[in-house]
Amino acid sequence: MHKYNKEYKVIFVGDASMASYEITHPRGSVEHYNEESGLVWLNRFKEQYPHFVWLNPVTVADYWKYTHSISIIREWADNRMFPLTLSGLTQAMKCLKNPKVKFES
Repeated sequence: MHKYNKEYKVIFVGDASMASYEITHPRGSVEHYNEESGLVWLNRFKEQYPHFVWLNPVTVADYWKYTHSISIIREWADNRMFPLTLSGLTQAMKCLKNPKVKFES
């Protein structure tokens, strides 16, 4: 994870739909031997690469509130999750240029 410096910009692509315990609990994910939760690892990632966005292929942002794990990831990402649409891509690229830009639904 430390191969590249903090100036790199990262784009996550994924719907973030999973059981919330996969993010919040040790051994909660497919890696049952991991003593730390997924959120611990996400926080390490964010510390190493603070310039990132998350593109969600669930393109209707109003649906995101119905999946708890998406809400957890959105909060973790400081509202830098964008729908995988032309408009969402445009907003995400603006966010990578200016971290003050957040998703506006």
